[in-house]
Formats: sequence, C-alpha cells, structure tokens
Amino acid sequence: MGGFFGVASKEDCVFDLFFGTDYHSHLGTRRAGMAVYSRDYGFDRAIHNIENAPFRTKFDREANEMKGNIGIGSISDYEPQPLIVRSHHGTYSIATVGKINNTDEILSKLLFSSHIHFLEMSGGTINATELVATIINQKENLIEGIQYAQEIIDGSMTILLMTPKGIYAARDRLGRTPVAIGKKDDAYCVSFESFAYLNLGYTNVRELGPGEIALITPEGVRTLADPGKNMKICTFLWVYYGYPSSSYEGISVEKMRYNCGASMAKRDNVSPDIVAGVPDSGTAHAIGYANASGIPFSRPFIKYTPTWPRSFMPTIQSKRNLIAKMKLIPVRDLIQDRSMLLIDDSIVRGTQLRETTEFLYSSGAKEVHIRPACPPLLYGCKYLNFSRSTSEMDLITRRVIRDMEGDGRHVNLEAYADPESDRYHDMVENIGKQLNFTSLRYNRLDDMIDSVGIDRCKLCTYCWDGKE
Repeated sequence: MGGFFGVASKEDCVFDLFFGTDYHSHLGTRRAGMAVYSRDYGFDRAIHNIENAPFRTKFDREANEMKGNIGIGSISDYEPQPLIVRSHHGTYSIATVGKINNTDEILSKLLFSSHIHFLEMSGGTINATELVATIINQKENLIEGIQYAQEIIDGSMTILLMTPKGIYAARDRLGRTPVAIGKKDDAYCVSFESFAYLNLGYTNVRELGPGEIALITPEGVRTLADPGKNMKICTFLWVYYGYPSSSYEGISVEKMRYNCGASMAKRDNVSPDIVAGVPDSGTAHAIGYANASGIPFSRPFIKYTPTWPRSFMPTIQSKRNLIAKMKLIPVRDLIQDRSMLLIDDSIVRGTQLRETTEFLYSSGAKEVHIRPACPPLLYGCKYLNFSRSTSEMDLITRRVIRDMEGDGRHVNLEAYADPESDRYHDMVENIGKQLNFTSLRYNRLDDMIDSVGIDRCKLCTYCWDGKE
C-alpha cells in the first residue's frame, strides 16, 4: 500500500508536509520521502528507509533544513519516492500509489517507440513511479500525459505531480484510492487520509472524483479533467487499511467498523463470556459486536507500542509474524477460564491468528471463537498491493480449497464465495479446524457492504467475489 501528502502554501510548507506525511505511516513500512520546491532554491528531495525507525526519526533533520512553499511526501511499501524528473515538461517531482499489472507490456511499447532508460530500481525491478513518469513524458503536456498513464495502466494509479506552478493531483481512473483536499488561510493541501491535515489547521474542502485531475496552488483548487461517473473504491479501506479517524466518500471508518461488528452479532448464535478485538484494527469491530450483543467488551491482551511502532516491520514474512506476536501482551486475569469471541479484520494466511489463538489457549482460555470482519479472501488484490503474497495460493482459503478439490482441477470459486452454499460451509469448517478455532464464522459480503452504506456498484469487492 502507500500514502501521500502535499502542500501548496504562500509561506514555507515543510512543517505541514512533515507532519502530514507522518500521519500516513500506517500505510507503508519500507520507504518514505519528501520533495519541496522553493522559488529561491529550486527542488530538493530526501528519501529514507523506514523499516527500522519511524518517519519522524528519519526525517527530523530534513524537517529543520528543507525550505519550500510547495511540497509532496510519500510513505511506501515498495518504491523509493518522490522522484525528481527532468523532461520536456520541465522539472517536476512525482509520487504514486497503486499497482501496475502490465509493466512488461508497457515497457515493450516504450522501449520500442523511443530511446529511454530507467535508473530507479526497487528490489531489482523498475520503480513503478519512474515508469509512470516515463509514460507521462510521452505526451506533449502533463494533463494528456497523466490521462495517458491512467488509460494504459492495467491496475490502479493515483498520482501527485509537483511543478513550480503547484501540485497536479490525479485520482486513479475508478477511484479505488481516495484523494482529499483541505484548506486554511494561506495554503491548500492534498492527502490520501482526510484526517491527516485536521490538526494542522486545515478544514475539509472535498474529495476528488474518480479519474479527476486537479491543480492545487496556494490560491485554490482548479479541476483540469472532470471526474468519471464510475467508481470502485476499495472496501478494505474501511475494514482494515483506513485509520479509525479517517473517512472516505463521507463514510467514517470507525462508524463503519461498529456497524460491521453489530451485523455479525445479529447473525451469531454463540454466547461467550467476553468479546475482544485483535489490536488495533479489530477493536472497533469488536466494540460494535459487544454493543449489539450485550456481551461485555474486554481487552485480554494489550498491544505494546512504545518501541514497536507500525512502521517497524521487517519485509520477511516469518519475522513479521514473530514481531506481531511479540507486540501482544496477555492480561491473564481476563483470559483464564473464559470463553472468548475474538474479532480480527480478516484472515489472509492464517498464521498470525492461529498463533494468537494458541497464545490465548496457553494463557488459560477455555474457548476461542473467531469472527473475521470481512468475508473469506479468495483472490489476491490486483489494484493496491494490499498483501505481500506472491501467489493467491498463500491465502488460507485457496490452500484449503486445493486440499478439498485436489490439484489440477478447475475450481468454481463462485460457490466458495456464496455463504449459502455447501462448499462455502465446508471450506469455513476446514479452515477453523486447521487453525484450531473453537468456531469460525465470517462476516457476510452483503452485511459488510450495508455497513459501509455506499451502493455496491461503487465498491470494489474483487478480493472476496472476483468481480471487477
């Protein structure tokens, strides 16, 4: 995943840029960067690795030394960015959030049609942000270039592009990721997370529509390309990725999670002693469940955060699993001899939740009933790099289905996505047994969509039902 923040101000913008970007640290774990433009000093940029230290620590010096009235910042799981690019459009800085599925096809086209080369590499592959810049540079002006990139990229791509004029903000073609605009007396900002600018004195202006391109300057926001009519915003933003104080399309993340928990409680038939959430993203779902069911909400383990911030997560999955486990400290008096209902945002591989369940049993729990806040994940995300999985077979659902169906057979995944089907129930039962849960019941897709409160046709549900 990744996040971004940009400021166009009549005064120096670095303070706002530093803290606005930092407020996106929950969206990325590997790289972060800031780029600024000053009328006196031109462009300046800094990029740091944030795998072993949080953003604020790594960029403390830049926050005090950089100067500029326009700036963009990025938090990323993958590409080092923002980049500074010199082209026939002039010099600009660019940052992106999204995923390109047809990189090889685009490369073949670009390399065949023009003499270009790529400098920025991420893990031995071409930096996706540099590829986007190269696509943009094929056209005569920036607007046509951005639209061309949106047109030929299979996947999703939201773009911030900073020039001496201001910041060009382009929401991806189907609005899978959000772009929010804020303002105060002498500045405008653009942000992935709408809450990121509130404590900096900005007020909400609006969100860009799908495919909309706008120019943000210290004086205001001007639409350069009108939004499209179709939207497919990622539903997982509300379920997991979004920070609790965020809202997208006017819908609060925290409130949606309460709704989600309540809808699960209404369909459930177990009577545990307590309801708990896996910190942090499962907590609000659990509160909603507890409020609707009347079963007490409890915190049987506490997430230790003083020296384990979100950004301190290694890239190796086994180490990530270990650190996730090390963060949780048990409160044995709340676990011993209790029947517990535990809500997590989702089950991806199942490794962490199995270990958490075993951890609760070893701490004295009698029963551990698991309730994921979303339906079974059946497809890898094609749009937002939401998981580090290299294959859909990393998903616990797909591994269980393979065991049920056998290798090499054509599998009708629609049946496994239907909560009324026998195959769905067999899959869920097998997952629960494999992960050693007392019982397992997923949230239903229709209930989850109702919890958001947006028309289903405007929501991306691909990872659950495969529908684009």
